[in-house]
Amino acid sequence: MPVALITGGTTGIGRATAELLHARGYQVAVTGQNPDTLAQASRELPDDVLVVRSDARALADTDALVATVAERFGAIDVLFLNAGIFQLAPVADVTEESFDAHVDVNFKGQYFTLKKALPLMNDGGSIILTVGVGSRRGGLGATLGAATRGALLTMLPSLALELAPRRIRVNAVSPGATDTPLFDKLGVPQAGKDAMRASIPFERFGSSQEVAEAVAFLASDAASYITGQDLAVAGGYGLRA
Repeated sequence: MPVALITGGTTGIGRATAELLHARGYQVAVTGQNPDTLAQASRELPDDVLVVRSDARALADTDALVATVAERFGAIDVLFLNAGIFQLAPVADVTEESFDAHVDVNFKGQYFTLKKALPLMNDGGSIILTVGVGSRRGGLGATLGAATRGALLTMLPSLALELAPRRIRVNAVSPGATDTPLFDKLGVPQAGKDAMRASIPFERFGSSQEVAEAVAFLASDAASYITGQDLAVAGGYGLRA
C-alpha cells in the first residue's frame, strides 16, 4: 500500500485529502499542532491513520515526525506539504513577530520537512505543495501570506529538476477561496465574502473535497508525466481581463 504524509492534515484541505487518500487505499499520516484539532482528528479519522503532533516551526518536531513515520511505514510515496498560516494585514500593521511566524511555518517549516523527508521518499513518488492563487493574484492585506506561500512556488521548477533523476514528481496545488476553518479565521466581513464570490466565474467558494481531488490526481499515476506545475483550483478566479 502506498504511504502518504500530509502536513497540516487535521483540518480543512489536509483533512479532506487524508480521508480521500485513505479511502483509495493509502496508508496515511497527518500532522497538526493544535491540541483540539489533533484530538478530533484522532477520534474521527480511521483508526489506522497516524496522527502526529508536529509544529512546522520546530525542526526537532520535524526530526521526530520523520523518525515516527519511518518506524511505522518505512517509506513515503506521497508528501503533501500543506501546513500553513495566513493572517490578513496591511503592510503598515505587520509586526516582526507575525512576519517571522509566517516565514517559519509557510516556508522554512515546509522546506525542512521536505529536506528531512526526502531520504524516506520512494523513487517515482510525488510531492505536492499547497500555494494558493493569492501568490499570483493580488489581495488586500495578503502580502505576507502570499509572499511566504509564493516562496514555495518559486522553488518548484528547481526542485522538480533536482528530483527528476529519481522520477519524483513535484507539483503545486493553488486553491482559491475555499470554505475551510482557516478561511473562517481570516475575519472577512460578509460584504467582503459577497464581493469575492462575485469575482469568481462559478460564483461560489470551493470545498476542501474539491481541492483534495486535485491533490489525489497529482499524487496518482494518472499524473505520471506532470512535474513542475501549479494547478489552480479556484473556479476560474482571475480569468477576467
